[in-house]
Amino acid sequence: MATKSADMRHDTHSTTVQGGWSTRRIAITALFCALAAILTLFVEFPLLPSATFLKYDPSAIVALVAGFAFGPATGLIVSTIPYIPHLATQSGLYGMVMAALATVALVLPASLIYKRDTTFGGAIKGMVVGAIVCIVVMIAANLIITPIYMGVPQQTAIDMIVPILLPFNLLKVVLNCVITALIYKPITNVLGN
Repeated sequence: MATKSADMRHDTHSTTVQGGWSTRRIAITALFCALAAILTLFVEFPLLPSATFLKYDPSAIVALVAGFAFGPATGLIVSTIPYIPHLATQSGLYGMVMAALATVALVLPASLIYKRDTTFGGAIKGMVVGAIVCIVVMIAANLIITPIYMGVPQQTAIDMIVPILLPFNLLKVVLNCVITALIYKPITNVLGN
């Protein structure tokens, strides 16, 4: 604890005396955002041959690690800011909103639970709850937003739930959570958290 206090005295850009957002934390958060933005723009692929318009990108893994390392606020920032460049891509506002919503729905509950229980078990509990919340939120969002964006009846979105939306979102959260479970401890150890 004495080391953190000493570091904070030398960090003239800290926003709180207690060490909330130090220059180091801001810089690491920016790096997490940059990595997530690169992944969401350049590393995406369909998970289901029957729904190639739904693409997976691993940026939520970065947001989960950020949320576990620095808390829910950082997780929330890394869950949203990297999707802004989607406004200039083919997926546009729809893609940005859906991707950010999915990531926030996974990362926020997971990092809130992990903040209270910083054990491997707490991380697993957080990711399970986050996965459930994410799947429910994305199905609800698809029922509301997809008919507006695609100009189709809501029944079309309802008909997509079991064969497309549920499997896609389930695969996506499993990939994000399994990879995060394997890498978050080594990464947070390197970051000194």
